[in-house]
Amino acid sequence: MTEIYRGLNRSERAEAMDLLASHKLPTADLPLSLDDFFYVKDGDQLVALIGLEKYNGHGLLRSMVVHPAYRNKNIASLLVQKIEETAIQENLKSVFLLTETASVYFEKKGYVKVDREKVPVEIKSSSEFGNVCPVTAAVLMKKLEVHDV
Repeated sequence: MTEIYRGLNRSERAEAMDLLASHKLPTADLPLSLDDFFYVKDGDQLVALIGLEKYNGHGLLRSMVVHPAYRNKNIASLLVQKIEETAIQENLKSVFLLTETASVYFEKKGYVKVDREKVPVEIKSSSEFGNVCPVTAAVLMKKLEVHDV
């Protein structure tokens, strides 16, 4: 079974940045603290990563990457599921993401394309939305079922 860990320390952060950069994903705006990033390791090697940024009741999924040697092993699905479970536990209403390459993958996971104008201002104010991802990137969203306890 694939074990998913939460939060990266300083040396793991450097390894995460290398993994992201090797797949042409943005790293310049990564926060110093990656407490809301989830990852999978094989021994000492970081093989997969995904992050969740929180903005006033909404989440922004970012930086999903799986090392090529570990693809098609359900790791990405498990990471997306973990992000969604965490978002629900933290009472987020929806999760947004921007992508240039993975729209079809996320649509299969229940995400739908949305117009940029319909994105909450809190998400629009994120560095990923405002500065890092090009305006040509697709915006997708998934509404979450938050359960009152």
